[in-house]
Parts: sequence; C-alpha cells; structure tokens
Amino acid sequence: MATLGTPVFSLPRHPTTPSPTVNNDLRFPTQPLLPLIDQCTTINQLKQVHAQMLKTALFFDPYSASKLITAAALSSFSSLDYARQVFDEIPDPNLFTWNALIRAYASSPDPIESILVFLQMLDECDECPNKFTFPFLLKAASELRASKVGRGFHAMVIKAELGSDVYIVNSLIHFYGSCGDLDLARLVFLKTYKKDVVTWNSVITAFAQGNCPEVALELFKEMEAENMKPNDVTMVSVLSACAKKADLEFGRWVCLNVERHGVEENLTLNNAMLDMYVKCGSVEDAERLFGRMPEKDVVSWTTMLDGYARMGKYDEARRVFAAMPSQDIAAWNVLISSYEQNGRPKEALAVFHELQKNKGPKPDEVTLVSALAACAQLGAIDLGGWIHVYVKKQGMKLNCHLTTSLIDMYAKCGNLDKALEVFNSVEIRDVFVWSAMIAALAMHGQGRDALHFFSKMLEAKVKPNAVTFTNILCACSHAGLVDEGRTFFYQMERVYGVVPGIKHYACMVDILGRSGNLEEAAELIEKMPISPTPSVWGALLGACTRHGNVALAEKACGHLLDLDPRNHGAYVLLSNIYAKTGKWEAVSGLRKLMRDSGIKKEPGCSSIEINGSVHEFLVGDNTHPLSKDIYSKLDEIAGRLKSIGYVPNKSHLLQFVEEEDMKEQALILHSEKLAIAFGLISSKPSQPIRVVKNLRVCGDCHSVAKLISKLYNREIFLRDRYRFHHFREGHCSCNDYW
Repeated sequence: MATLGTPVFSLPRHPTTPSPTVNNDLRFPTQPLLPLIDQCTTINQLKQVHAQMLKTALFFDPYSASKLITAAALSSFSSLDYARQVFDEIPDPNLFTWNALIRAYASSPDPIESILVFLQMLDECDECPNKFTFPFLLKAASELRASKVGRGFHAMVIKAELGSDVYIVNSLIHFYGSCGDLDLARLVFLKTYKKDVVTWNSVITAFAQGNCPEVALELFKEMEAENMKPNDVTMVSVLSACAKKADLEFGRWVCLNVERHGVEENLTLNNAMLDMYVKCGSVEDAERLFGRMPEKDVVSWTTMLDGYARMGKYDEARRVFAAMPSQDIAAWNVLISSYEQNGRPKEALAVFHELQKNKGPKPDEVTLVSALAACAQLGAIDLGGWIHVYVKKQGMKLNCHLTTSLIDMYAKCGNLDKALEVFNSVEIRDVFVWSAMIAALAMHGQGRDALHFFSKMLEAKVKPNAVTFTNILCACSHAGLVDEGRTFFYQMERVYGVVPGIKHYACMVDILGRSGNLEEAAELIEKMPISPTPSVWGALLGACTRHGNVALAEKACGHLLDLDPRNHGAYVLLSNIYAKTGKWEAVSGLRKLMRDSGIKKEPGCSSIEINGSVHEFLVGDNTHPLSKDIYSKLDEIAGRLKSIGYVPNKSHLLQFVEEEDMKEQALILHSEKLAIAFGLISSKPSQPIRVVKNLRVCGDCHSVAKLISKLYNREIFLRDRYRFHHFREGHCSCNDYW
C-alpha cells in the first residue's frame, strides 16, 4: 500500500527549479509531473505530486495548478477539504480552476459553498463566468431549492448571451422543476429551438417529479412525434409518471417498447419497471419481471416486498423479506409501515420488536414515525414513550416529521401534557406540527385552547392548510363552538385561500347537527358545490340519531347507502335511532336486511396497555387468560353501581331483548367495560387506566365509566373513534357533549 514515505511514481531526482517569476517562459504542460496526476488513485499519491510541483515551481503555472485542483476536487478519490487548501494556495487561479471548485461544491453535501465560491470569483477573477460556470451554479441552486438565487443566475445567463447554450438550458429546466416552478420550466423548454435528448428528459422529469404525471406523459408523446430517440433516463422518468398516474396500460406499453426504441435494459431501468408495476397494483407483472431480471439489488428486492405488502399478501412479503441477500432498514420500514397503514398496528410493532431483537440495521426516522403511528393506533404509550427516549439517547434531531408523530402518539394515547411538552421543546414548527397540536387539543375536548393555538400559529407567520382547518372544525364540533365553527368555515377561502373540501363540509355538518341545527345542516348539504360523500351523509345521520329525528335519519341513510351500499355503519346508526324510539320491528328488519346482504357490523374492540403489552377485548370476550378475574370484577362493579342507584340505559341495545336481566347482561359485556375491569385488577391505583375503542362509546358505557372513576377513585382515559373522554371523580371532560 502506498504511503507518503513510499513514492509510488518515478519522480525526477534532480528537478530543475526555475524562478516562479519567469514561469511564463516554461512549457509547463509538457513537464513530466503532469501526466502523473492522471495516474493517481489515492489522495496520498496526489499529495506527493503536489509536493514535487511546489519544489519545481510547476504549481505556480495556472494550467498545471488547474489540473491538480481538478484531480483533488473531482476525481474518484477526491477530498474537498484538500482541494480547498490547494485552491487557497494558488496565487492567481484561472477560470477553469474556479469552475472546477464550483462544480465540486455543487455536488457536495454543502452546495451553498458553490455559490459562495462563485461570489468570491466575481470579486477576485478577471475573467467572466462562462457556459461551464452556470450549469453547476444552477445545480447548487436546485439542491438548495433557492428559487430567487437561481432566477438571478438565469438573468446573468441572459445578460451574458448564453441563453441558447443547450447545457445551460437543460440546467435551467432542471432548476425550475426542482423548485416546483413547472410553468417556467416549460417556458424555458418551449423557447429552446435546439433540443437534445437531455432537454426532453429534463422537462419530462420535472413534470413527473412535480406531481403532474399527465403532462409528463403528453411530453413523452410529443417527443415521440418529433422523432427524438429516448434513452434509458427518458424511460425511467416516463415509468415514474405512469406509476404516479397508476396508468398500468401505458406503463406496459412503455415496457414493451423499450427494445423497439433501442434502449438497453439495465438495473436502474428494470427497477423503474418493477416500481411502476407495483404502484399500478399489478404484482403479477412485477413477479414475472423480477423472475427474469439478470441482476437484482436491494432496491429490486425491497420493491417486490413493497408490492406484496401493498396487496396485503403478507405471507409472500415475509417470504421475499427472508430471501433478501441483505435486509437494509428500507426493507424493514416497508413491512412496518405497510402493517401500520393497513390497520394492523400489532403486527407493525411485532416487526419493530423483531428488528430490535435481531440487532438488525439501526432504525431511522421512517422506522420511528411508522412505529409511533402504530403505538398511536393501539394506545401503546409505554412503547411510544420508549421510542421518545430512544430518539433522545441516539441524539436524533427532532425534525418536524418526528415532532408531529410524537405529538400525535401522546395525544392519541391520552397524555395531552406530554404532547404539549414535545410541542414546546422544539423551535422549528411547520404547519403540520401546529396542526397536530391543534388536533390533539381538539380530540381531548379543549376547543378554546385549540383556537388559541390557531391564533398563535398565525402570529408565528405559519400559513394554515386544509389539514389545519379540518382540525379546527373538529375542535369546534367537540366543544360545541357552533358560531366559531361557522366563522372559520366561511373564512377558509375568503381569508386564508383554502377551498373547503369534503372533510370540511363533513365537519361543518357535524358541528351543526351535533348542536341540534339539523335543518341548517341538511340545507348546507343541498348547497354544496361538490357532491356529498358518505362521510357527509354519515355526519348528518349520526346527528339525527343523537336528536331522534327519524325522518331525516332515513333520508340521510338512503343517500349514504346509494353511495356505499355495503356501509355497515349506516345500518347501525339507523338501527340505533329505531332502537332509541322503540321501533323494534324496524330494528329487526334492518338486521335481516344486513344478514341477507352479507353485511356484518364491525365488532366493538377495546384495547388497553399494561406493562408494555397490549390486551384486546371484544364484546362478551372470554378468551383472556384472566377472564375469570375480569368477570368477577365486573360482578363487583355491577353490585356497587346498583348500590348507588345506577340503572342501565337499555336504549343503547341494538337488538330487541325481552328479558330485563338479559338486557343488563348484554350491556355489561361491552368491550370497553371488560377493558376497564382488566385495568382495575392489573394496574396500580395511582396509574390512570387508558382504553382505546374502535367504535363510538355508547351512552351506557359512558355513564358507567364516570361512576367507576368516582367509586374507585381512578382516572380513566377512553379514546373512541372520534375523541377522548377523560373520566375523573364522576365527571367527563366532554361534559356529556359527544
């Protein structure tokens, strides 16, 4: 191995040392040292040549120095720190040398340095920037998403009359595309008379990556019409557009025509095809391609894994995962996130535990965000808190993604104070961090505080988005702030430039309906500029159930089932209002209709975390190892409730039961009561009981939870499908408005 003490080249033993003041008379490009620069394979070798160039004064020749700086900055063994040291020693660097350093920094992790070097060049160099300078400056501006800076470079290009240079044009299109200014990217493209394949690739890629896949595909068709031969880069961008548009038919056509266009398949292109098939939902096409690929890398395997996971084929996904030559963190993330996003949080956390147990690759931000989302679904605050500690111990910076996930996890696990603590611990808060905190306050019934945070958000010059207003309207709904909700809804577009969408209309219908303004809610639906969806009619139906308006409920249910005939929630809500008004024949008719149509009500399920383990209960569940103790505790609770005059609210039964004792028995078996009883026997009296339910809590369970909190002097946090209920000393944070 070469070292500084062991020369690897045959250097001149007795070099002539001309005076630096007369170096213009020497023919430095022909000196024997210069060819050695091209032979260097390590930075140490280059340093030896550098030393000899200093001894011979060859270093002080601009051409020779430029060759040295190019090797130091741009070779496969380059060192930017060393290149900068060499550059700073050059007494009068030429434009080529400046360009070499600008180019190197543009591709570095710190592209701002490229622009700073350019500014230094303008001050110190006698030569003007040329057509080789601007492409690298525009690359740096692209990496930095520095729109104003890049536009300044564009102006300089025009002033220098370099606007027709194809390399600069391609760089400008890429720059505007990277900054999201697709109109300007296309304008530069249209004004270019001499287009090469890179020009077409740049504009197609800009629109494909800018979430305008339709335009990208139209541009590709124009490219074909002008007989411009595409290359593999073109095909990768076009396939990306097909994937985003979910256009399987055109994607297949592209794959079939790769050979016709004379494009040679390579690993990158094959991976793009694979990704297109997976994102278009054709795992069969992906399987066939994967099977015949001559070369596969970790991207190929991970894409195939993602394909099976997207389709819910977890056995196949695990088989691919097990067969992978190496399982990087991206592969683990695919499994964890797919389980979490498909409503299987327990499996997501099982994979996360497997990752920890196997001492596999180190979890990254994506891993932790997915794991925190799974914890939020389950109410697994112990594990969520452990992840928070892990982030701190690893010295990971709390960026906006992690901050949002932690706030969401703590809020959904019932610890609003910890959510606020996380929010207050960070200095940088984007719109999603603010929105998450507003959502946290909303779900805990702290409507006024949510509105206060919205005001603070505006003071911080953070512009609200559609998510923010969904959360604000939810806060108004849960807290009964009807007038405030109306104000925000009608100010959305006029004041904040956010056009109300389906979620906002559904929230507004809920605000009006929940407060008893059913006719106004129905009128709002009739005047909607967009077609109502099941969520909008469902909000009205739920409100009718609360206020006993049978006629309007039947109308809302009819519209809902027209849009979604297999929506079991619609049948359940209408059944609720029939049961509430004693129309048991109508209840029986609905249940028969559900049976005949093969529609099943989603079973109530409640979960509770004890000592880091999540326990789940279904209605009437007797599968838990401690079932005997749980039911014994339920009997004790029932006895104590009767002793203080509690009478079960039998109107919350969804079916007609004649015997009174059977009615009481049916109510006591609800899943949230089982979970609370388990919490009472399994946790310390000082610990709060945290329960998560997949459905809306019924009125009887709500009443029972209030009484248990008083009788047993326990805090109970019960999260249902829509909000949190914090029971303490016989009262609920919702003030019985839910």
